[in-house]
Amino acid sequence: MGAKTKFDQRVRRKSRIRKRVTGTQQRPRLTVFRSARHIYAQIIDDTQGHTLVSACSLDKTVTAAADDHKKVDRATLVGKLVAERAKAKGIDKVVFDRNGFLYHGRVKAVSEGAREAGLQF
Repeated sequence: MGAKTKFDQRVRRKSRIRKRVTGTQQRPRLTVFRSARHIYAQIIDDTQGHTLVSACSLDKTVTAAADDHKKVDRATLVGKLVAERAKAKGIDKVVFDRNGFLYHGRVKAVSEGAREAGLQF
């Protein structure tokens, strides 16, 4: 008996990923959540259970820069913004967690934007 809905399938993929991917103080976890309209990125230290840095497409800097842009372009800006905020806190290496989403489109754009801004993963 398999998963019935797309949400159930994503949750199953997410649990398989999270078995292997954990964030430490040296290499925190960069996780991405994609809703129908927006995209969110967080850098999390799983040992303490704290969110160190976050950014989303609702941030004023992203909305001002990408007024008429497509969702993929906004996702790239979110990746760059989360990387800049991480660099300001002294984080330069992370582990990428796609959160059960396919590595394609907006999820891929966030990771590429973060890599362009200097994060290593």
